[in-house]
Amino acid sequence: MMASASSLSDDQPTIMNPQHPAITDLCEHLLSSSPNTNKRHIPLPVAAIRVLLSTIRRSRAETMMGLQAELREASQQMVDFAKRGGPVEITTDSGKTTKYVLANRSHTALTSGTHLFLKYVTRASLETPDFTLCKSQVLERGTRSAEFSLAARDRIASTASNFIREGSTILTHGRSSVVEALLLRAATVEKKRFKVIVLEGRPDAGGAKSARTYDAAGIPTVLILDSAMGYIAERTRIDMVLVGAEGVAENGGVVNKVGTFALGIVAKELGVPFYVAAESYKFTRMFPLNNADLAEIGRKEDDDSGGFGGIKFLNTLAWSGDDAENNEEGNGLERYVVDLPKSIVVENPPCDFTPAKYITLLFTDLGVLTPSAVSDELIRLYQ
Repeated sequence: MMASASSLSDDQPTIMNPQHPAITDLCEHLLSSSPNTNKRHIPLPVAAIRVLLSTIRRSRAETMMGLQAELREASQQMVDFAKRGGPVEITTDSGKTTKYVLANRSHTALTSGTHLFLKYVTRASLETPDFTLCKSQVLERGTRSAEFSLAARDRIASTASNFIREGSTILTHGRSSVVEALLLRAATVEKKRFKVIVLEGRPDAGGAKSARTYDAAGIPTVLILDSAMGYIAERTRIDMVLVGAEGVAENGGVVNKVGTFALGIVAKELGVPFYVAAESYKFTRMFPLNNADLAEIGRKEDDDSGGFGGIKFLNTLAWSGDDAENNEEGNGLERYVVDLPKSIVVENPPCDFTPAKYITLLFTDLGVLTPSAVSDELIRLYQ
């Protein structure tokens, strides 16, 4: 079973309120840093910490106990939203209303970030009994902590780029901002020459999006089907596997985009080093032993309309360029969707768990760690 030292339990019943300020704030932070804007990408846990800081600023609580209750409520609303994925209607600064969907993600990283913040608030309340002074200190230190966390990926890229060797071939999976920062630094700052093989990252094509980023930076890039990972890894001389993480468990295993576990098994079988790049705020006090211990997030797709949460299966081999043009008018791809009977249950897990035995090293902002060192670092983080 999975143990978690937390007041925000996976089993705790909650009712998500789409209009709760915490959820709207979270969506606005994430929207403002989307790839369509010029602002720097804000990781989900950092966005959550900023939301909690905003909760403190607008709070009318007169006691620390009241403020902590508001923070727990805001945290639980965000976690519940991350579990469900949305959609939530957001009105932007320009007055435009848009729907935000937090799909194909694990709530692990968000939960970890909010846990650390709530732990800090509790410790601050014990050290500083004066409510007004304590509130001011939490805001000041919390803001500094959020900014420090935002720079974590740059520290990881600076340290871990030493592992990227000239002429090497790197296999990666899905889209990770940390992995992208690491590889882009090695290629553009350190001028190293290497090749990247990227798994496509179904169903959101995360890997395909990363492949486009690497190609734009001049990195030789090969994009392959997720199902071809074993074939390519065995046929090609792979020097390392490099992935990101949604969360790092206390036992050194990682929660990441589904397919990572299978990739870890392939890497171990072929004797290829398997590296994970992850920020320390994704370290979480949970202890899953296998994938059965993960919470069920986005698994069953019972939406037969193809709406939110649904996933369509297309015969892409029969899809031509003319169909892509017609699709802009909304009538090009429907004939290639495989019509499934309602009796078929579609499972679409966003993440899986890769045990520590498949992981060689973790590249973190705390340094390069072995999986067994994660527990010690968690103790320090929660002191």
